[in-house]
Amino acid sequence: MCEMSDIARAIIDCIKNGGKILIFGCGGLASESNHFAAELVGKYLHDRKALPAISLTSNEAIITAISNDFGFQFVFGRQIEALGKKGDLAIGMSTSGKSMSVLVGLDRALDLGLKTIDWPREGSNTPGIQENQIKLMHKVCEEVEKEFI
Repeated sequence: MCEMSDIARAIIDCIKNGGKILIFGCGGLASESNHFAAELVGKYLHDRKALPAISLTSNEAIITAISNDFGFQFVFGRQIEALGKKGDLAIGMSTSGKSMSVLVGLDRALDLGLKTIDWPREGSNTPGIQENQIKLMHKVCEEVEKEFI
């Protein structure tokens, strides 16, 4: 499992090498994907340059078109195919680790030569896992932001 410092370092290295961060998840973690991208593009605590991050959960037309035409399991993989390039970092967020669309997205990213992070899951139940994931996201954002202030 990835540690906070490993995740932050992967994001920092990706951005410093000209890559972007592609973030995605289902259910509550779809919202957290948007939240995570917003913290990177906007700011977490400090004014600094905008960092290149995209949430793949924020375009309803793309999500529903892919779901309708190909099946929901391909909703992130197709977007990664369209937007990702070698040197980018794909972060898949799931509470259970079994979300097919997230797994397919991570697999597609690997196929295309992107680095991947399967967002860590710690806790004994869904709310606890999600609370820990949000705390981890904030700690990662803090570490990343320090590098770009």
